[in-house]
Order: sequence, then structure tokens, then C-alpha cells
Amino acid sequence: MKRNRHIITAFKLRALHAAFAVLLTASAAYAQGTRTKKTAPTKTEQSIERQGMTKICDTDSTILVSLMYTRADNFTGRILYTDLHTAYLHPKAAQALKRAQQILRRINPKLTLKVYDAARPMSVQQTMWNTVAGTKKEIYVSNPAHGGGLHNYGMAVDITIADENGDSITMGTKIDNMTATAHIDKEEELVRSGKLTRKAMNNRRLLRRVMTEAGFHTLRSEWWHFNYTSRANAKKYYKVIK
Repeated sequence: MKRNRHIITAFKLRALHAAFAVLLTASAAYAQGTRTKKTAPTKTEQSIERQGMTKICDTDSTILVSLMYTRADNFTGRILYTDLHTAYLHPKAAQALKRAQQILRRINPKLTLKVYDAARPMSVQQTMWNTVAGTKKEIYVSNPAHGGGLHNYGMAVDITIADENGDSITMGTKIDNMTATAHIDKEEELVRSGKLTRKAMNNRRLLRRVMTEAGFHTLRSEWWHFNYTSRANAKKYYKVIK
């Protein structure tokens, strides 16, 4: 009887091991499939591509992307990019961003650029403007009636720096912070008053260094915002993203 019980137990163990091996194989195959499967572009993404924009990840796959308007955690409190999940730029701006990434990696190979917003359809710009129109915050949002901003031409990027784990390093405020603490023209005063740490100021300066060396221009009121051309130049030579 004991011998029979041992045989049955051994048989059950072999069956269990075999089932577990099958499960592992299936899981590995599924994981491999999800890694290699490409998501088809949405209607909005197809439209942006037809208008001449290029994916940042196609220009430099080492640049991280975390589009903030795909989440409600932004100044509007709403999800604005319902079918835009990939960051796009005008090809000229995308190449400049690639140069900025290379400059940053030469300074510190453990750091990387992290994009929070890039090319933006004018319809989304209108929603943003409607949120702040008539308030003190409207100075932070370009009015579509005046041609919008450089995001609407694929010529601006909202960006920060991330560490080797992909976590954003401290800059003193979140992106989209509509207060004087986000301004770049009085950072020394902010440090002296305790509103900004010196570490955050130095991180901002590093970001500005790599971006400006690559050809981008700063915006006084937003440490995260960089333009690749002027608004007048964009209106003259480029088209708004619809």
C-alpha cells in the first residue's frame, strides 16, 4: 500500500512539473509577443504624421516619453489626449532633441531626457485656453485666436531629466506649475527665500545647458518649456497642426 502511495505521489509531482513547464513556455511566448507587437497609430496620430511630424522615439529611442495630457493630472484636470499616445515633433526639432540627448549623455551617461509634451493639435490648445481664459493663469497658455503656440507647430517641447531608473530628478516644481517658482529668471532669489533648493536650480541649469547647446530657446515662465524657433518664424514657414 505504501509503495502504491509513493508511485501515485511521484506521478502527481511529474504531472505538476509538466504542467508548470507548459505554463512557463506559454507565458514566455505571450511576453515575447507583447514586446514585439506594434500598436497601430490612432486617427490623431495618423493625422499628425500626414502633416509632416515625426515620432521622437523613431529619431532617438533612448529618450523617455510620458505624455502628461494622457492623464488627468494636469492643470485642466482632464485627459486631453484621448487618442494621442506618442510624442511627435517637426523633424528639425526632433533632430535637435537627439543632439540634446547626446550632449546630456556625454555629461552624465546615467541621465536621460524625458518628454512630457511635444506636438499638440490646435483643438487641444483651444480646450486649454478655454480652461484659463479670463483668469490670471491665461498668461501661461497661448491663445488659439492669435495662432496658438509653438507646440502647435511641432516646434516646442516640455521636458525634464530622468535618472537611470526613469524617475524625474527634482526641478523644484512639477511641470505645468503656474506660479513664479517655475520661472527661470529669478532662481537665485527663489533659492535665497527657500522656495527653491540649490539642487533643483542646478538641475534646471543642466537642462537648459543641454537644450540650448542643441539649438533650443528657453521660456522665462516655464523651466520645462523649450522652443526650437520663434513664433514669427513658425507662422511664416510652417503650418499649424490640426
